[in-house]
Amino acid sequence: MHPHEPEPLVLDLLAFPKAVPEARRAVREHLRTPCPDIQLCVGELLANVINHVGEGTPVTLRLFRAQDGRTRLEVTDSDPHAWLVARRPDADDETGRGLLLLDALARRWGVWLTPAGKTVWCELLEP
Repeated sequence: MHPHEPEPLVLDLLAFPKAVPEARRAVREHLRTPCPDIQLCVGELLANVINHVGEGTPVTLRLFRAQDGRTRLEVTDSDPHAWLVARRPDADDETGRGLLLLDALARRWGVWLTPAGKTVWCELLEP
């Protein structure tokens, strides 16, 4: 890690809707620069936990600089099921766009499943 790069940001929080803007703000303050795509991905990953695992689920959010210079975001929860299904939402669907958004914004993304839960991660070029 280079001296000018920030330490990794690690947030332990409960996945409630009110936590989303708080997490976005923490990410922006940590990076000390506008980072709309990363903030959007934070919101989508937290919203997916809220919608598919349940409100109040304990999650850990990690943000750090990957070795190749990309910014890496990880959200871990204790549900070992992969609810991630890249599907095409109908025009009138209110949900189902999060992964399409992630696909559009992130250079790479994926999910790790373990007996203790799962981590959804994505890498972006900004900031």
